[in-house]
Amino acid sequence: MIWKRSAVLRFYSVCGLLLQAAASKNKVKGSQGQFPLTQNVTVIEGGTAILTCRVDQNDNTSLQWSNPAQQTLYFDDKKALRDNRIELVRASWHELSISVSDVSLSDEGQYTCSLFTMPVKTSKAYLTVLGVPEKPQISGFSSPVMEGDLMQLTCKTSGSKPAADIRWFKNDKEIKDVKYLKEEDANRKTFTVSSTLDFRVDRSDDGVAVICRVDHESLNATPQVAMQVLEIHYTPSVKIIPSTPFPQEGQPLILTCESKGKPLPEPVLWTKDGGELPDPDRMVVSGRELNILFLNKTDNGTYRCEATNTIGQSSAEYVLIVHDPNALAGQNGPDHALIGGIVAVVVFVTLCSIFLLGRYLARHKGTYLTNEAKGAEDAPDADTAIINAEGSQVNAEEKKEYFI
Repeated sequence: MIWKRSAVLRFYSVCGLLLQAAASKNKVKGSQGQFPLTQNVTVIEGGTAILTCRVDQNDNTSLQWSNPAQQTLYFDDKKALRDNRIELVRASWHELSISVSDVSLSDEGQYTCSLFTMPVKTSKAYLTVLGVPEKPQISGFSSPVMEGDLMQLTCKTSGSKPAADIRWFKNDKEIKDVKYLKEEDANRKTFTVSSTLDFRVDRSDDGVAVICRVDHESLNATPQVAMQVLEIHYTPSVKIIPSTPFPQEGQPLILTCESKGKPLPEPVLWTKDGGELPDPDRMVVSGRELNILFLNKTDNGTYRCEATNTIGQSSAEYVLIVHDPNALAGQNGPDHALIGGIVAVVVFVTLCSIFLLGRYLARHKGTYLTNEAKGAEDAPDADTAIINAEGSQVNAEEKKEYFI
């Protein structure tokens, strides 16, 4: 079977050379402008590669594709290698295109297009096969993790060519300070890459998703991801919330013990001044609430709420001071002393302003003496004074006033 295939290949090659030699005796000069043109091809493993060889000027000269092992794949439109993955796409005097389906890493290499002129002209096309990385896996997490522990997570993926890139994200925020390792696989073609993330956990990490993302050119901008949701156990945190900021005598009061922890804290324990609640009939515990009915002065004191889980115990305190309703009403009513003081200040400022304005006007008030009055004062008798006054009116334009 093998000798038959070799014989076929030799037959096509010899025939091609003989035909070309015979046809090119008078065409050597014209063949100088003939040259095959090819392009490098990149394909994802398992995909289909198209190898195209073109000749702009061709005088019926044959074209041939051969693989990296120099085995003839196609001679013009004749298939030379029995490989069901290799098919003819187009064959003409100006083009020879073939396809290679289900490409594997072993198909990678340099393919040759030959134009059978005298001498034979060739063009190389390199076929690059990308190895697709496997879905990443995260290891190193053991649930649960205690608050304050150091966690180490490792993300690993194999089969990438070239080596894939691994990135870490926590709450959609990328973590930069990580370790990266690249190792060549047994086939010496693909790589196994891993990345390790170290960080110390706290209660805010509980329920957080840590994501390992693998980026590679074979993934067509759709990265592969692996996700690990963290479970962190931590001691309870406790806070007491009163139903009113000013507890009043005779009114009810509800104290709520707000506790958070993982595992969830057990039912809380209420105490007063370091001991048990003194009046169980009026002080009723319901879940996390302490209900005190009809407050009185004897209820004053320090109330303590204590929450416990398997990790630890925590507590909070509330100092209760029962207020007199009448005193609170007085405090909440208008401050008459303050209002009276403001009114007194306003009245005093008004009186001072009036007094100062009066003194200002009095100091600037003048006495006026006209020429008419002056003439009357100098007359020896009444008739003369009248005459002088009338004469002065005739010369009214000469009257002047003097400011004293």
